[in-house]
Amino acid sequence: MESIKLQKYVADCGLMSRRAAEKEIELGYFAVNGVTASIGMRVDPNNDAVTYKGKPVVIKSERKVYIMLNKPKGVVTTMSDERGRKNVGELVDIGVRVYPIGRLDLNSEGLLLMTNDGELANAIAHPSGEIKKVYAVTLKGKVENEHLDRLRAVRELDGEKIQPVGVELVSRNEISSVVKFTLSEGKNREIRRICEQVGVYITKLKRISLGPIRLGDLKTGEFRELNSTELRALKNAVKGDKGSKK
Repeated sequence: MESIKLQKYVADCGLMSRRAAEKEIELGYFAVNGVTASIGMRVDPNNDAVTYKGKPVVIKSERKVYIMLNKPKGVVTTMSDERGRKNVGELVDIGVRVYPIGRLDLNSEGLLLMTNDGELANAIAHPSGEIKKVYAVTLKGKVENEHLDRLRAVRELDGEKIQPVGVELVSRNEISSVVKFTLSEGKNREIRRICEQVGVYITKLKRISLGPIRLGDLKTGEFRELNSTELRALKNAVKGDKGSKK
């Protein structure tokens, strides 16, 4: 087998995604043949010894697993937490190590995909991808049409340009309004920052779909494996995004 980039090898092993591996490499947590690794380093899977925090990293023959979780509010999107907070790793215990694709912040809830397929995770989470993420957002009070127009018009957050965000009114009354947001990027806390900029207050933020995957009636805190139809659709969506960029 030819040499491959360290981060790809790590993803192939199912330890974490390429992007996550790059961050851990920069922090000095990986070593190759006893030497601290650096970004750009290549490894020979058949001959080089790779370690992460002192423990061997090897390609396992375990089956690929694809999980959808309805993440509750108040749970962090990590497999463990040094501060002792409840994390998604405590909710998904299937005997196979999986990790989240992307993030939902502490106060957000809804659809979170988890897998040990590093290649697919990287393709979905990569910023250049166009896998649409849809959120049902409850806002305080009656949101007027002018607020909706201002939400749609936001193109910059803290000096950083963002892609247009889909904003669609679902319902509203004097007490609250439900608005559907559709993102193609997913910047850090993007919806919350957009709403703060416009001056509307979020009381609930829930992701209801990611690409072709729908949360459906999965109960809060529960998870299940994707079925074959869902998995095929997700992989086709990723391939379609790649194809659109050639």
